[in-house]
Amino acid sequence: MEHRKLRMGMVGGGRDAFIGSVHRMAAALDGQIDLVAGAFSSDPEKSRASGADLYLDPSRVYEDYEAMAEAETSLPADQRIDFVAIVTPNHMHYPVAKCFLEAGFHVVCDKPVTRTVEEAEALQEIVQTSGRVFALTHNYTGYPMVKEARHLVESGHLGRILKIVVEYPQGWLLSAIDAEGQKQAAWRTDPEKAGASSCMGDIGTHAENLARYVTGLRIESLCADFSTMVSGRRLEDDGNLLVHYEGGARGVLYASQVSAGEENALRLRVYGEKAGLEWFQEEPNELLVKYPDRPREVYRRGNDYLSDAAKTFSRIPFGHPEAFIEAFANVYLEAARAIRDAVNGRPGAGAPYDFPTVEDGVEGMKFIASAVESARQQNWLKMRS
Repeated sequence: MEHRKLRMGMVGGGRDAFIGSVHRMAAALDGQIDLVAGAFSSDPEKSRASGADLYLDPSRVYEDYEAMAEAETSLPADQRIDFVAIVTPNHMHYPVAKCFLEAGFHVVCDKPVTRTVEEAEALQEIVQTSGRVFALTHNYTGYPMVKEARHLVESGHLGRILKIVVEYPQGWLLSAIDAEGQKQAAWRTDPEKAGASSCMGDIGTHAENLARYVTGLRIESLCADFSTMVSGRRLEDDGNLLVHYEGGARGVLYASQVSAGEENALRLRVYGEKAGLEWFQEEPNELLVKYPDRPREVYRRGNDYLSDAAKTFSRIPFGHPEAFIEAFANVYLEAARAIRDAVNGRPGAGAPYDFPTVEDGVEGMKFIASAVESARQQNWLKMRS
């Protein structure tokens, strides 16, 4: 069995790109992955400069992703990348993933998985046909206390789930910075690059995925109200949903990027017949559990009383905060475990693996499409199947 670090390539994530640096830090955190190649920008000069910033061999820094896939395929097996991380705007996720999967590489992709449901379903087929690992970075599933919340639900601690409230307010798009050319804002509000939704596609999908990961419940139907608060913006910057979940639970899901003073206030509350729980992303090391007949309990990351699911994904003792990068790294850690098994000729040997998959990506795209259509019709709709 080959024992070595995995070799990673990256598409996107060059100079001035926020999420690319997050992926690189997360992938490197546990010492199992080395970045060795990349096509970091659609601008060849910027790609070369970004590669130099990262001290990469210039011969492994490419002008575009097609050239990268072709060149890496031609390298000896002990030199070429094992997988690629895709950190481009949404509209490039599908063509880049398709290219590398068909070239025989594993893929880690930023969310949402594609720009449309049709692309997502086509990509799902490609993943299944290729037999390659595909991980989607819904990174909030990586927090230890989110995993503890999931364990409590699965173990029946809450009883039958009655209500789910999940919210994700931000305030960074309160002014028209997209019209002023701010890069991160401009592409997220451009339907050609972001898809049919801005706010719900960018952060509402995280809210939907978090609620589904913790509770295991799929949305059955929804009623959405979208608003564009900033004049001239082409896509919504605020969205509010009433939700019916399978099994009878009811829910509220809202996402906003025009909530003044909010930073990254993702919050999940789940209420069952026996207890409820609450987790807040800006205070991620605590999980609040509530009861109808006794005092509330505060579960804290790193303690021995937690489930194995939470303890496995903690790196340091209690009292030392772990947060965003570590949660992101937990997705990479599990993806690396699956990729390593595949590289060593034992695909699936360590299953189950705890990372979001292309199936989660398809579900996310169906959620976006259903919410967009419900908001357009101003009516309840069944979740797209």
